[in-house]
Amino acid sequence: MKKIKLLFRPKLIDCLKGYNVSTFVSDFGAGVSVGILALPLAMAFAIASGVSPAQGIYTAIIAGFIISVFGGSKVQIGGPTGAFIVIVSGIVLNPAYGFSGLCIATVLAGVILIVMGFAKMGNAIRYIPRPVTIGFTNGIAILIMSTQIKDFFGLTIEKMPEDFIPKIGVIFNNFSTLNYPTLVLGIISLLVIVFWPKHLRRYIPGQIGAIFIGVAISLVFAQFGWNVETIGTRFGEIPNTLPHVEWISIDFSNIKHLIMPAVTIAILAAIESLLSAVVADGMIDDKHNSNQELIAQGMANVITPFFGGIPATGAIARTATNIKNGGKTPMAGIIHAGVLLLIMMLLGKFAVYIPMAALSAVLVSVAWNMAGLPAVKALLKGQKSDICVLLVTFLITVFVDLTVAIEVGLGFAAFFFIKKMIDVSEVQTKHTVLTGGIS
Repeated sequence: MKKIKLLFRPKLIDCLKGYNVSTFVSDFGAGVSVGILALPLAMAFAIASGVSPAQGIYTAIIAGFIISVFGGSKVQIGGPTGAFIVIVSGIVLNPAYGFSGLCIATVLAGVILIVMGFAKMGNAIRYIPRPVTIGFTNGIAILIMSTQIKDFFGLTIEKMPEDFIPKIGVIFNNFSTLNYPTLVLGIISLLVIVFWPKHLRRYIPGQIGAIFIGVAISLVFAQFGWNVETIGTRFGEIPNTLPHVEWISIDFSNIKHLIMPAVTIAILAAIESLLSAVVADGMIDDKHNSNQELIAQGMANVITPFFGGIPATGAIARTATNIKNGGKTPMAGIIHAGVLLLIMMLLGKFAVYIPMAALSAVLVSVAWNMAGLPAVKALLKGQKSDICVLLVTFLITVFVDLTVAIEVGLGFAAFFFIKKMIDVSEVQTKHTVLTGGIS
């Protein structure tokens, strides 16, 4: 009798069969480690996206829980990521949309992801050309770094432009406002992340070390009157409870304008989550369910905005950290969400002392890791068509718009693919004519 394959089957169901104390201990240790790491990352991604640090934590807790419970990977860790910073800030900082517009776009993206999952499009996402993904990923990395210059150098700028060139112009014109204590703190934080001892990384990630050392340095600076901006001075206190569910106000006149950003969020979430799942498969010798993963990502993005959250997806760095610390099943991701909730409830009040420069250093390191320079170098040694697609996607991401970059990048990739097929067809036709059709 042929075995029926269910369309909706979270990986957690299979992992709970034969689950034992030993596996739980491994999952618990990994969940605690990733939960601690996720805290500064969630806040940093939220701040860079134009929302409050608390909203980043809400996203990591709620979306992380949903993705682990319903996902198609054993070890995927979900939450806010750097890939969304550009598109999220573009919506939030636009007066016509604001945060309510972002909520609508996120919910729409979630619906798209769920439809993609049930339509079994998980495998198709893997065929998006590599030059396109590397191009916009590197473009996003440059844009993230540009958003962190202000906080890293402690510049006094009232309003930062959204577009890259005007932003660099404003930074250049205001560079005389540089705050030396902030710059020193930022540099030290970045050096701590880079040179954090390898034997400690398994238990205390370098980002956490940078945050603690950054807080200590800022408190010492304060004794000498060298004040640096912190989360508290910019955002006030961090709430110690999850927000109540609130209905999203819908402006139907704006929905049509939010369709393309929603599609971009969905594509980014699909690409990053499945890429993370593939990397995880290689690390644990397993095979994830791509379609189930898309459904889980969609569910997370549909639900999270009702709790004040932002877009979420699978995070490669946190997933890898989970695996390296012994995570074996989705229980590790569930524990990671619980640890984040406990930290927020019990220690959230101390987050106000975290310097913005230290969080900026964390994001700079994230952007550097996103860039993936070895992959870029490998592509630049390849075919000219791949180089063209890479550069076009990268430049449009940086200087125009991420949504446009993905559209044009895919268009160029399709054009070169068709051209290759035509060239191959012509060669085969000429060969057939010259040989008289004799095989």
